[in-house]
Amino acid sequence: MPAIPSTAHIPATMRAWVCNNYGGTDVLALQMRPCPIPGPHDVLVRVLAASVSSADVRIRTQNLPRGFGLMGRLAFGLARPRQPVLGTDVAGVVEAVGRDVQGFQPGDAVLGVAGMAMGCHAEYCVLPASRPLAHKPARMSFAAAASLPFGGMTALHFLNKAQVRAGEKVLVIGASGAVGSAMVQLAQHRGASVTGVCSTGNVALVRSLGAHAVIDYTEQDFIQLDQRWDVIADTVGASSFAACLPRLNEHGRYLSVAGNLMDVLARPRGTRRSIGGPAAERVRDLQLLMELTHAGALRPVIDCTYPFSELPAAHAYVETGRKRGAVVVVVVAMP
Repeated sequence: MPAIPSTAHIPATMRAWVCNNYGGTDVLALQMRPCPIPGPHDVLVRVLAASVSSADVRIRTQNLPRGFGLMGRLAFGLARPRQPVLGTDVAGVVEAVGRDVQGFQPGDAVLGVAGMAMGCHAEYCVLPASRPLAHKPARMSFAAAASLPFGGMTALHFLNKAQVRAGEKVLVIGASGAVGSAMVQLAQHRGASVTGVCSTGNVALVRSLGAHAVIDYTEQDFIQLDQRWDVIADTVGASSFAACLPRLNEHGRYLSVAGNLMDVLARPRGTRRSIGGPAAERVRDLQLLMELTHAGALRPVIDCTYPFSELPAAHAYVETGRKRGAVVVVVVAMP
């Protein structure tokens, strides 16, 4: 019989980082808030680690790709964030489950994706059991688990939409970031020949992830090279479909992972097309990422971790655009 949560062992309050306005890191404040109580279909997670992603920074600053400004305010709140506690990915321990939840019980180590519902930058968060939520492998640290979903699920979504196949040539712009580092590894695992684009200091990292070639954008502009690719994945919004057209093969696909509205809505140019839009968040994709990690085909890349008390500093670092892989905040000491 599934456990029925008892409020007796759930704290009345918890610490949470609250973003009550849009702006710089000074809008983030550490506050005491009521601890959430899981409903019949929910899982209450005691947070041990959570990612601070580019999505968190974009929501806080409302510095969105061109064309998404109004949509962003409508989605997240016109004057201030509708959900003041940010954080999309979490790793921790199940504290309580709703009466209709199956497959999870108190004490289970889990990783999960709250997505745009957010709420993970707190000591406790509630996730519907129907969300991407899975048992954490014993050998995976909580920090590594929290770093996995944002980049991995985004990369997997776009590779699936582009139907990337063995033998194809793939160029990944922003190959050292959270999405880019996962994209390089996942495309290489599919048998594609991967070229990564990054700065000088990240060339060795991108090579270690399996890239067959690396372009240092401080020394070369891939647009000016006499090369073509079947897929060009722009994970950082550094280019555009129009600019990349000369570098795409026939039937080529431009993946607008972080592009503007124009690229998301771009019409095909002959046999070449642009693929954009939000990434799907599916349970089976999270399970696949964990399987690939366990098999050694996918390595979570963590730039650094911050204590929970220094979450604004983590935001500031992510906002520089210079992070390698993921940035994680640690809520309590982890094994």
